[in-house]
Amino acid sequence: MYCPKCGYIDSKVVDSRQSEDRKTIRRRRECLKCKHRFTTYERYEETPLVVQKKDGTTEEFDREKILKGIIRAAEKRPVSIEAMNEIVDSIEKELSNSMARQIKSKKIGEMVMDRLKDVDEISYVRFASVYRSFKDTQSFYDELKKMIEERGNNGDK
Repeated sequence: MYCPKCGYIDSKVVDSRQSEDRKTIRRRRECLKCKHRFTTYERYEETPLVVQKKDGTTEEFDREKILKGIIRAAEKRPVSIEAMNEIVDSIEKELSNSMARQIKSKKIGEMVMDRLKDVDEISYVRFASVYRSFKDTQSFYDELKKMIEERGNNGDK
């Protein structure tokens, strides 16, 4: 590591600490020539996750977009921000653990709906109505009917 003061190529590590997110290491270093102390940060390199949208274009995965969609769907519903963040965290973790570096937006939408259904059914229906672009009341009714049937098969009433 080059010294920022004198440019000497060699330094020693005086102190190392892991960050709270456990993804970064903060190192205090000392130049072996001029004794100047400086801080460096070390983190592992991640290959970004890319999302392929319906129209074929791609963009980098953005957890905030998912969270905003959930917040809109759960507006005026008894769903805590913690529960919403847990949904996004679990999706992000599942995607990070998968071997795929590119994922279709449809898959992410399905993952959101699967988790939202267990948290709040009204928020689920709201999200599904936007995500699935219901064309008419019949398609909306069909989705509700499917959800009610699933609940009945699971013994919930």
